[in-house]
Amino acid sequence: MSRLAVTVGTISLKNPIIAGSAEHLIEPDGIRRMLRAGAAAVVVKSTNETERGRDQLQRAEYMLLDDTWREIAWTPDAPSTAFIACRSGLTPQRFDAWLDQAAQLDREAKMMDACVVASLIVADIDRTVAMAKQVEQTGLRVLELNIGTPYASQARGVVSTELEPERVLNIVSMVRAAIKIPLWVKITGQSERVPDLADAAFRAGGEAVVMAGRLLGLIPDIETMQPFLGTALGVGGYWSLPLTCYWLALSRQQLGPDKPLIATNGARNGLDVVRMMLAGAAAVEMASAVMLRGSPVIASALADIEAYLQRKGLTAGGLVGLAADRRKTFAEMPLRTDNWKKYVAEI
Repeated sequence: MSRLAVTVGTISLKNPIIAGSAEHLIEPDGIRRMLRAGAAAVVVKSTNETERGRDQLQRAEYMLLDDTWREIAWTPDAPSTAFIACRSGLTPQRFDAWLDQAAQLDREAKMMDACVVASLIVADIDRTVAMAKQVEQTGLRVLELNIGTPYASQARGVVSTELEPERVLNIVSMVRAAIKIPLWVKITGQSERVPDLADAAFRAGGEAVVMAGRLLGLIPDIETMQPFLGTALGVGGYWSLPLTCYWLALSRQQLGPDKPLIATNGARNGLDVVRMMLAGAAAVEMASAVMLRGSPVIASALADIEAYLQRKGLTAGGLVGLAADRRKTFAEMPLRTDNWKKYVAEI
């Protein structure tokens, strides 16, 4: 078995990198580029039954900001610290076309020892259940159920940001009862109860939990005195990696090491993937960095992970949770009397 191989529930992946759902995975060529670059799985751009979701993509807008909140060019050579802000939407394709495309690409992926993952966002749960059944009937091997988008408060009735464990339990239970294929549940990071949401997803029959969806923000432009891009934004960047790792570690502590977690939000390169795995992720979805810089991000990340594992004499699966399991409470930390004084400016 390859040093890079991992398992996520009943799914074996040739490596821990998953191309996460985003705009660059709408068209077939984008998905094929991820597969050729070596991604073990590709989560296609999400869909549901709503016309408003498709319409929202046609209103989408994207920007990068530097550390002084000035807009910079959206180019592959943008700084690694660039702050990402956007409005997004669902795939523009009709469901039948989306489904046929995903199934065909999954057949292609299988020949590359990879898989293409369908992604449904809940609007009306009965429609979601019906669509999930069709996903399974078409032969797709994995379904990601996204109930953690950042946009529900801005697009009511179009997408879901589920914040209550009981709601998660009910939604996932209904989908789980309808299908037998592996079900990954993507949850929000806009909550203080992320481990509880994950627990509910697993109790309802989710095979893995993806954490955590991006946050919603607002950034004023001091020149125009308007919000950037005119409204609230999904925000992301390297700064979110510590938040993702924190939720991974807390969820692993609460749920145990046998519950597979998939990280998303904040990974820019292979060593960031390693960091998330040390915090408890069995695999990592990379999205924004790949959308910005292209498929070479995947290939480069795999090379970085391989080199790291070789240097440490470890396998990818052997990384999972090592740092999380060594995390101490504040009370367990050694006494450092008056240490704080060294960190106070004297001017």
